[in-house]
Amino acid sequence: MKVAKQLIPVLMALGASGVIVVLAIAMGSYYYLAPGLPSADTIRDVKLQVPLRIYTRDGRLIQQFGERRRQPVSFELIPQRVSKAFLAAEDDRFYDHPGFDYQGIARAAFNLLLTGSRSQGGSTITQQLARAYFLTRDRTFVRKGKELILALQIEQEFTKPEILALYLNKIFLGQRAYGVAAAAQVYFGKDLNELNVAEAATLAGLPKAPSTLNPVTNPARAIERRAYVLRRMWELKYIDTEMYQAALNFPMVSKLHGSKVELAAPYVASMASKEMLQRFGQDQAYTGGYKVVTTIDSRLQQSAQSALRKTLLEYDQRHGFKGQLEVVDLNAVAPSLALETAESPGDKPGAEAANQALQTLLENYPAHSDLSLAVVISLNADNSVNVFIRDTGRARVSWENMKRSRYVDDNTVGDEPKNIADVLKQGSVIRLISDSSVQAEKASQKNTPPQQWRLAQMPEVQGAIVSMDPYDGAITSLAGGFDYQASKFNRASQAKRQPGSAIKPFIYSAALENGFTAATIVKDAPIVVNDKNLEAIWRPENYSGKFYGDTRLREGLVRSMNLVSLQTLRRVGIGKAVAHLRRFGFPTDGLPRNLTLALGSGAISMLDLVGGYSGIASGGYYISPYIIERIEDVNGNVVYQADPAIACQSCSDHWFDDRETLKDVAEDYLSNATQKPDDSILQTRVDAGDSESWFASGETTLPPVDAEVPSYSDTEQMINSGGSWHPNASETPAFFADINSAPRIISPDNAYIVYDMMRDVVKRGTGRAISELQRDDLAGKTGTTNEGKDTWFAGFNRELAATVWVGFDNPNRSLGRRETGGRTALPMWKYFIQAALSNQPEAAVPPPANLVTVRVSGATGELANAGDSNTRFEIFAAGTEPTVKSGGNGNVTEDQGSDDDFDAGDIF
Repeated sequence: MKVAKQLIPVLMALGASGVIVVLAIAMGSYYYLAPGLPSADTIRDVKLQVPLRIYTRDGRLIQQFGERRRQPVSFELIPQRVSKAFLAAEDDRFYDHPGFDYQGIARAAFNLLLTGSRSQGGSTITQQLARAYFLTRDRTFVRKGKELILALQIEQEFTKPEILALYLNKIFLGQRAYGVAAAAQVYFGKDLNELNVAEAATLAGLPKAPSTLNPVTNPARAIERRAYVLRRMWELKYIDTEMYQAALNFPMVSKLHGSKVELAAPYVASMASKEMLQRFGQDQAYTGGYKVVTTIDSRLQQSAQSALRKTLLEYDQRHGFKGQLEVVDLNAVAPSLALETAESPGDKPGAEAANQALQTLLENYPAHSDLSLAVVISLNADNSVNVFIRDTGRARVSWENMKRSRYVDDNTVGDEPKNIADVLKQGSVIRLISDSSVQAEKASQKNTPPQQWRLAQMPEVQGAIVSMDPYDGAITSLAGGFDYQASKFNRASQAKRQPGSAIKPFIYSAALENGFTAATIVKDAPIVVNDKNLEAIWRPENYSGKFYGDTRLREGLVRSMNLVSLQTLRRVGIGKAVAHLRRFGFPTDGLPRNLTLALGSGAISMLDLVGGYSGIASGGYYISPYIIERIEDVNGNVVYQADPAIACQSCSDHWFDDRETLKDVAEDYLSNATQKPDDSILQTRVDAGDSESWFASGETTLPPVDAEVPSYSDTEQMINSGGSWHPNASETPAFFADINSAPRIISPDNAYIVYDMMRDVVKRGTGRAISELQRDDLAGKTGTTNEGKDTWFAGFNRELAATVWVGFDNPNRSLGRRETGGRTALPMWKYFIQAALSNQPEAAVPPPANLVTVRVSGATGELANAGDSNTRFEIFAAGTEPTVKSGGNGNVTEDQGSDDDFDAGDIF
């Protein structure tokens, strides 16, 4: 006892000395390590690598770019079952410790003494956060000391919820997924709030070893780790026994998911990402978390892509079957197929194994949009076939849907096959297309007929489509080819092709500006061109090979008569015509300075053409296409907002060449403040009872906008009067002062008359198939180049302009006989516009006020005589109408020539 009493002071002294030594070591370590560490508050300035995301105008994700998958979320948006799963797995004392957990450190120290191993890290979530932001993963005592110091600093700088949110957004969870939101999408294809307890526990088990514990690469170990996390959640009373058992029994179903794309528009995404690279550079563009909102309308985009694929498949169907991809030995690929019979495929033992083998076989072939891979299992006596379809299973396809003639060349197909053996063999690997319209319409109905499949192939022919808003140039839909994975070349923006007769409306617009009218007579007669810029003497022809003599300008465009266009260009002058076309945005190098310009021999892009047609649709303004509407940074701040020039009918016109027709009164007043304009030009009401002009006050600045708005006694009066108040720039200068008005390139009269002539094109000319839509507001023009190498259709109403193209990437390859703009490209435009304008009211281009309508002779274009039988009403700009009566009836009518003369479209 005496000895024990003597030892107590010694032990207390040793303990105190130990504490002092530990504190000294701790203090020394702190002062040694702390100066070299970053300040914890710099975490606020660290930018997480967040991928670039591209969206439609209506908020649908198109695509994301970036090596790291991350989707930052605020603490409030993280479900409790997710955060509690991570706390249970990593740091259940998170809300109790100051950044480090002495219990965890004690466990790690005890384990080190027993085993000599540092496998027990004892790191809290705060320490893991410090390591993730500032340190390496080296297992050293120095790194551990730095980690602890930084954890203490972080706890002083941030609240617990902030720390947990930073951690859950930063942590690496395998498969390029950083943060819980990205991991939820990668492993389960779900948003964070859609995860159940079992899935949350699976994710919470990943930080320890994300490469080996994830459910994709090692489901068995992932189940074990999930069980541990669930047990900890149950022990901590985060979940009850019933939830615990249900989560334990929940199947581990996980596979890698791509981004949750809501609208696949890869050509659009590529265009937007390239513009982002130009603005921000690759490192910043793909890691800065930018959100790009495009001008794309998801409904129109879906319609455009569907129309393009349907049209190209129809063309391919007309030109014959090129054969199966390959013929495989089914006995070698799936031996168990030998146990089956043609009468009961899939019913015999081994069918499941055979199906899996066939699925594996087909996964080795590239997949393409709308086309399904299949292998022929057997040929049946009725000429139908049994097939296995990738990702679908077994099906029987009828002879009617498999019967296709063989491709010989672009002008020729072989004889119709007599039986299925003439087309395919057992083991043929083929592509099928489903009758998706029937499937979609009847998907929810009971007792529907089986899904229909028919033989198809990947088209060699290509196409593109682009639509835009003629008001401001916003591209509302765009597809640059049949399948982006097969060809990333964007034919809508990158290809330059000859537009053929689709250029003619602009030639006729130039004619109207240079003294022609829609009734001007042009002689449709043979012409010989001997131009030093051409390789040989050129003798152009009409598509029919016939000549029609005197022809009104309108009829020349309606029937796409080449010789009328050439004679018109010759009379206008090539120099004047080129200058006129350049106003619409056509590039100089796409406008040849010879007569072939009239037939579209220059090379331009689809964006050039749709922009030009929008110039007519807008009433005569230069409209430039654009595709990015807004760019936001990772915090939602707008860093770029498009400010396109708009077709402002109410604004004072300013011409592309400063040739003003209406003075901008407000601007003129401000630049000449000492000179007051006439009050009658600009009257502004200050209030309902004040009739004095604002200018009477002698002010030299624009009046406030609210002073220009009429005063109303109540809301009801404002609503009732709103529809009748149509201010313009001369009446309300401040209201229009900040509007980015597009320059005028042609007069409203010119634009409307060209539009009206093009309406006749779709009513009774080369584009008359569009008249089946029974709309009176549509105008358009076909285009076909020499030998049918390029086919086009471009058209519009007041609210939507669209251009389509079909051809081969090889510009020297013909589409084949009678493949013209009216037959080959027009259907794509028709399919698109029918869907785009479904249930939409008509939107005709409004006629200007100073047009006049006159009855003219169909033969001479002059005023019609009372007894003329061949007459029609024609529109003119006031002052250009004919004043001399016709000398006779003549023979020229709107229906001259047979349908065959222009049924297939036009040439050049």
